[in-house]
Amino acid sequence: MDSKILQDLKEQLEKTAGELEVEIKDAKKSPDFGSDTEGGVFEEEADEAEEEGLQLGVQQALKERLGDVENAIEKIVRGNYGKCEKCSMEISMEVLRVNPESRFCKDCKNK
Repeated sequence: MDSKILQDLKEQLEKTAGELEVEIKDAKKSPDFGSDTEGGVFEEEADEAEEEGLQLGVQQALKERLGDVENAIEKIVRGNYGKCEKCSMEISMEVLRVNPESRFCKDCKNK
């Protein structure tokens, strides 16, 4: 892979990692649900629990994507970036440009 393209992909991945870290930090902030002294305490608590569950799901998805991005950066550093983790074939530039943290080639993704 061309070193300029590889450097561009690494910079894109590093930018994405920074953005994800900010999103994760923001998602950890507890929303202000209001006071329990208002009417409908049980409904409000149910809404709060549901919202907190949704936030945990979002946090987990962001953390997983950050892990994939960091893994891709590490592969660039080690010199084995762009190889499919299933079949060891090269991942096409088409796939890497759309999803630079991709772990699989187009064929393995479709299976």
